[in-house]
Parts: sequence; C-alpha cells; structure tokens
Amino acid sequence: MIGQTVSHYRITAKLGSGGMGVVYEAEDTTLGRHVALKFLPAEMARDADALQRFQREARAASALNHPGICTVHAIEQHEGQHFIAMELLEGETLGERVRRGVLELGPLLELGVQIADALESAHAKGIVHRDLKPANIFVTPRGQAKVLDFGLAKIERPRSGPGGEHSEAPTAVQPNELTSAGTTLGTVSYMSPEQARGQLTDARSDLFSLGTVLYQAATGTLPFAGETSAVVFDAILNREPAPLAQVNPTLPAELNRILGKALEKDRGLRYQTATDLKTDLLRLKRDVESGGRRAAELQDSRGGTAKAAEKSVAVIYFENLSGVKEDEYLRDGVTEDIITELSKIKGLRIFSRSTVLSFRDKQVAPAQVGQQLGAAYLLTGSLRRAGARLRINAELVDTKTDFPLWSERYDREMKDVFEVQDEIARKIAEALRVTLSPQEQAALAARPTDNLQAYDLYLRGKSYARRVTRQDVEFALQMFESAVAMDPGFALAHAAIANACAQHYYRSERTPAWIDRARAASQKATALGGDVPEIRVAEAWVLYAEGKHDEAISRVRGAIAVRPDCEGAYYLLGRALFASGRYSEAAEMAETAIAAAGEDYNVYVPIHNALMSLGKQDAASSMMQRMVLALERHLKTVPEDARARVLLAGGYATAGRPEDAVRELNLAVTLRSNETTVLYNAACVFCQLEKKPEALAALTKAWEAGFKDAQWARRDPDLTVLHGEPAFEALYPAEKPAG
Repeated sequence: MIGQTVSHYRITAKLGSGGMGVVYEAEDTTLGRHVALKFLPAEMARDADALQRFQREARAASALNHPGICTVHAIEQHEGQHFIAMELLEGETLGERVRRGVLELGPLLELGVQIADALESAHAKGIVHRDLKPANIFVTPRGQAKVLDFGLAKIERPRSGPGGEHSEAPTAVQPNELTSAGTTLGTVSYMSPEQARGQLTDARSDLFSLGTVLYQAATGTLPFAGETSAVVFDAILNREPAPLAQVNPTLPAELNRILGKALEKDRGLRYQTATDLKTDLLRLKRDVESGGRRAAELQDSRGGTAKAAEKSVAVIYFENLSGVKEDEYLRDGVTEDIITELSKIKGLRIFSRSTVLSFRDKQVAPAQVGQQLGAAYLLTGSLRRAGARLRINAELVDTKTDFPLWSERYDREMKDVFEVQDEIARKIAEALRVTLSPQEQAALAARPTDNLQAYDLYLRGKSYARRVTRQDVEFALQMFESAVAMDPGFALAHAAIANACAQHYYRSERTPAWIDRARAASQKATALGGDVPEIRVAEAWVLYAEGKHDEAISRVRGAIAVRPDCEGAYYLLGRALFASGRYSEAAEMAETAIAAAGEDYNVYVPIHNALMSLGKQDAASSMMQRMVLALERHLKTVPEDARARVLLAGGYATAGRPEDAVRELNLAVTLRSNETTVLYNAACVFCQLEKKPEALAALTKAWEAGFKDAQWARRDPDLTVLHGEPAFEALYPAEKPAG
C-alpha cells in the first residue's frame, strides 16, 4: 500500500503488522501532518459484534487527552476498510529500552509516575487498558512515556484456529515487538491474577501490570517468569517475586514496598487507584532527588528493609474467636488501644490504625506485611470472651525471618484488660531492647477508666457513632451516657457525648438544648482529660455545629498535630474547610487525609466537593472512583449502613450507572426513610440523574427532618442545578451581604 492514498492519507511507510492488522506511517494531506494508520483485518470487519465493540472502545480511547497516552485522531472507513488514525511517535518501546539494560532509579521513577498519571486519567473516564506491557509503552527521545492502544487492547474476535494468532500492532514498533495475546509469554507475563483466572477485571488489574513492568525495568527480569504459559500462570497466582534487594541491591527498600503492594495477588490489598501508586512513586522520587533525611532512611543495599524500620511494629487487628459478631467492637477496641499504648514509646515506630486497617480479618504472612509496610516486626493475636473472662494470645514476629521474638497467653477477668494491654506494650519494648523512661512508664500505666463496664459501653458506642445517621448516633449517645453514669470521671466518654450531641444538633434537631448539652459535655471532658486529641475533636465539632468554622479548623488541626490518625479528625477538617469556602486547602490535604482516615469513607465527601468547586473535573472523577471502591469494601462488612449506600448511589450516578444508583438509593431509603443524611444525599443523586422534582422533594424532607445548613447546601456542587428554583431558595436562602 506504500504510495497509495486512502481517503486523505498518503501512505509512506510500513511500521509493523500483527493479528490486529497492519500499521503504516502516512501523511494527512488535509492537515499536513504525519500520522500512524492501523488497518483492521478483514475478518473483524465482517464480524458485526466485534466491529461494534471495536468502534465503541476506539471512540472511548479517542476521548482521552493526556500527554502520556497515544492520541487517537480519527476512526474512519474507506472503500470497506476500517482504520484508525493515531499519533505518530518517535523513539522506542520500553521493551526495546529494557533489553539494553535496566533503567537507573531516576528515569525509572519518572516513567512510573508518567504511566500512573496516564492510567489515572483513563480510569477516571472508566477506561481500563487490560494489556499493559513494555511493548505497549513508548518512550520518546525526551523521556516522555506514551501508553499505546488504550481501549483497544482487549478485543474479542474469532481466531483462525487453536493456534491462531491474536495480537496487537502498536503504532510505532519493530515487527519483532508484536506479541500474541493468549499464546505467547509477552502478554501472559504481565497479566493480573484475576485475568489469569478469567475473572472480571477493573482498574486494579492495570496497576498489577504496571507493577510487573516497573519490576522488569528495575531488575531486567520478570517477577513471574517461566518457560511455558502454565508455569507463568502458576507463578502469578501462587508465588511471590524475588525481593528487589536480591536482584538489584542498589534499589531502595521503599521501591520494594511500592512494587510489593502493586503486585499484591489479592486486589483488595493492592493499590486501589492509580493516584495512590503515583503518589508513592512521587514521594520516593522527591526523597531520592533531594538527597535528604528520608532518602537516607530509604536506602539499605543489603537488608532490603529500611534502616528506620529496625524497630518498627505493625499491630494487626486481633482475630475475634468468640464466634459472636457483636464482640468485634471489643476486638477493635483492644487492638487500637494496644496501638495507642505502643505509640507512647519513643524508641518504637508504630504504624497507625489507618495503615493496618486494610489487613483486618485477612490471613496475612509476616513477610507480606513487612514488604508492603516496611515493618520490621508484626504483632498478631487473637481474642476470645466468655462471660466475664477474656483470653488473649499475642505474638511478636520478625517479618524478615518469620521467627517469633515473644509470645504470651493471657487468661484473665475482663476487668484486667488494661493490665494486659499495658503488659503487652512493656513486653514488646523489652523484646526489642527499648528502655522505657519514667514518663513512658507512667503513660503506659494511665487508664481511660477503672470501670470495665463503662469501657465496654464506650467501645460499643463508638462502633455505632461511626455510621453518622440519627438512629445510630442516638443509640451511641445512650451508651456514652451510661458509661459516664458508671464513671463520671471518664473523660473520653464525655468527649464522645459532646461529639454526638453536636452532630445531632447540626444534622437533625437545631434546638438550644442539644448544643447546650454538647458544650457542657465538651467542657467536662476538657476539665478531666486536658489536651487529648479526641477531646479536641469534640470541641471542634461543637464549634462547627455553631457555624464557627475557622475556630473549628484551628481546634481540629491541633488534634491532628498530636495524633494524625485521630478518628474523625480529617473528616471534620474537610467539612469545615469546604463549608468556609477554603476549597484549595481541602483539596491539598486529600492524600494525607485519606491515608490517615483509613476506612472512614466520610473523608472523601468534602474533598470531592472541593475538587468539583475548583473545577478540577478529572481529579474529582478520580476521587469519586476511589470513594466508590471504599464504599463497596465497607458495605461488604456493614451492609446495613444506609449512609454508605446513599453515598454509593451518588458515586454510581456520577459514573453513568443509573440503574445501580437507583438500586442503592432505594436500599438506603428502605433502611433509613426519615434520616436527614439519606434524604439530603438522595436529593444529590436525583440531581445527578437529572430529576429535579424528585430532588426538591427529597431536599424538602431533609430540611423538615432537621438539615438546615444553608452554607453547605448552597456550596454543594451536586445541588447547583437547583439554584434559582423557588423551593430551593426558600429552604436554603443565600446570605444577605453584610451592611
């Protein structure tokens, strides 16, 4: 075809060929530019279903506009020939580059960031590559990565026979770069475990493939190698890759942790979004380039583990052996208290509650946690309650050797639980040869309350208060009040009462009695407990409920400075920043807030709203995608959480999944028909579904049920379409200008 003119393209050279057709270089005579043309094979053109799918996915890919993605200019047909006009690239594939030798750390991280950024943009638009590999990544002479064949990589079509080829022809490759998907190792080696099993794939499959690509670029070897497809599949499904330190000792341990998390076989434990992976790569890139303190800590060419991790401990949530789901609040409370106790010891580095939450109720090997978190030691255990007795088993394990350094079994009365927690913390310090100062010994000996029944009620109340809805908060409040009745000096329970009353006042019942109760409980907690982070958060909630946003921001930031993972702190900070119009600050704290909040899905709400208000559509879409994943995970364990369901309905509506949105919305309303947060968010969902009458009806019910915050409602980007509607303006009028 060289020299021929097809439509307005004059073909000048052949670039490559494969099962997906032939790729040519051509001149666009209309625009005077050079492009790559990919002609589809005749058998695909005759298959109506395959052609329809190709055109649908090609159109989706053409909607992507990102410097890290090969641009699709047009999808055309000429005299029965279907072809795609694409960006013509100069340079080489990453596969060709890696064959010349491994990449140095700087260029490796730069390419990794660029590819993750491209995936982030595509995933935000619902497009998953599903065949990411070095042959599908181009590197220009300036070092810019370009991901090829987006939306085209997984196209089902008839094969010529059992051994027939099924491959892709990239837009700028050498003939020997063309691979055969499903028949050669060039593609199989980069598959995710879910692809290898033939399961449905999602964005996390791309992240596994990217981890494989980066591992190969860093070491020159594949993490899952084999002579046959069967051997490779077995490695992907059942074997762990060799640690980077064994293959390339010059690489930092932090890169080993990042790639270990990307290559996690359980996608629930893998990076959940490209944004998360990109952020970790950017952080490592910054540290390496700065040559600062963190870079020095990250580098350890022999051990494969950061030197800073020598006395780092990850406390995994204990296993609940009681056989009673209700006892999970006790298991959570005991585990979190042990984390708090160990955090008081300066000689230890303890991973926060939010960091280890993803491992709860999962069978994990110490080496796996050590690799993912960079933890030198792992504390695991189990808990069983039988009447008034409590049995706790605890074990401290070296994550590199899998050797137990200390273990103990406690069979005590429930009233001894604080002594057990204190003893575990002391024994771990002793096992790791950390000497406790008198101040640390005193801190470990301090107890939140001497009344174990009050402590039990407090933990129960916390488990309900996390769900935010009126009924759950009222139930939690009863438990907190019972706790302080048993122990009037229980400062944390007083703070929890202040928190619950302030939220009830804000969301449900704006009467002076509720905010007066909140203030009184907050003052009591402060008098008893001083500057404890939980008490500061309670004070901030009272200020927020009163509309004193700037004071609330200052107070909650004080709590975060003392304990970044203090429960609910970042969610409240995000709400206060958004409500006061400080959108940039809310958006800037996103990654820190999400990391500290752990599984608290509420933190995503103000961040997403802030990004929307700033006009950052792609970032907001990516944030919503992450929120949907968090909500789906949460609802697997707490299916009765009505607030989570209505927020998930909003996520589905945003993603163009109206049927799923309506299903979740109906479930939420069934669970809590008169709940303000459900009704308010139902109005948001109806707005996204372009149902104004239903939105106004739901919003009216929310107002009648107690949600009166006009500032929030008028700033909420979901409700913008209702501005100017008489019913909306009556419910939530704009503030009159001062003076």
